[in-house]
Amino acid sequence: MFNNKIDADAHIDENDATWEYMPAADKRYKPLSFDPGEAVVAGDVRPHRFWIVDGKTELRRWRSDERTGTTREQRELVDVKARLRHMDELGVETQVIYPTYLLRLPTSNPEWQAAICRSYNRWLADKTAESNGRLRWVVVTPQDNIPAALEELRFGKEHGACGFFKRAFDCNKTVDNPYFFPLYEEAQRLDLPVCIHTGGPGMETGARPQIACFTHLALNNIPQRFPGLRFGVIEAMASWVPYILADLRAKHAYSGILSTYAEHPMALQEDFFRENRFYVTTQTSDDVPYLLRFGTDDALMIGTDYSHDDQSGVIGALKFIEDLAQEGCISMEQARKILVDNPRAFYGL
Repeated sequence: MFNNKIDADAHIDENDATWEYMPAADKRYKPLSFDPGEAVVAGDVRPHRFWIVDGKTELRRWRSDERTGTTREQRELVDVKARLRHMDELGVETQVIYPTYLLRLPTSNPEWQAAICRSYNRWLADKTAESNGRLRWVVVTPQDNIPAALEELRFGKEHGACGFFKRAFDCNKTVDNPYFFPLYEEAQRLDLPVCIHTGGPGMETGARPQIACFTHLALNNIPQRFPGLRFGVIEAMASWVPYILADLRAKHAYSGILSTYAEHPMALQEDFFRENRFYVTTQTSDDVPYLLRFGTDDALMIGTDYSHDDQSGVIGALKFIEDLAQEGCISMEQARKILVDNPRAFYGL
């Protein structure tokens, strides 16, 4: 139906080649892959692999070709052309790539963080350069090391990145904390949106600190402080949107805290996303027609969670939106916005 669809949330799986971009001085920070053999997990025989960083061991993700609908060559960008061919089969023009292992930084050591992020960003810049602009990516920064993080934002902008990866809770701070203002200022200058993606505390438990991000940002006037900056909540569903709006209306009715909407409180629902430049990815489990009643026409996007095998991973997610339009549940214009216009505007594509 639409020829230029954008997958607003895709992933790669880091591999040993990801860390080969470290200069000699950084080699001591290289994540080590440890493979003690196979294990039986949920009835499947799987490689039992780990990453070792800064003396800590973490599971290195195992993926099933059958369950993810992808191959290792596609997931790890071993064969970029194979990934592009698969995108053609899915009817996807552009994918925006997020990390997997680095959804959470494996260490709080600023030097380790800087070395790992530098290598990841250079590896991804190198691999996506083969895609003629069809594979875009978000910069991963060492947020315990602000000077190094600023350098990575600049590198990313120069090498095809279209966003700045941010967790909802980094450095034990929420997204509105002034600690992050230097990063926001530079991201605004570079026209890189803040991409608040699942990751960090609560990732395994189902608690979603991302849900409170728009509240923190709005109540502390962060969009007004950085008027050229866009903010997105990625891979946290969108069914919480009505609750957030109702909660903000209640707060405003009680204290008038949202001075922007003092005269027209209903504008909080109609214009909240547009005026604050807030975007959010929806999922196939959301009631999309209902969500569009809350002023989200210019805010909703959708992603496949490409390569991941979890509740967010739906390889046919973009077709789901097209089907809603075909069935008359949403308009063709709304479908086009979700699949093309909104992600293009958010990521500056």
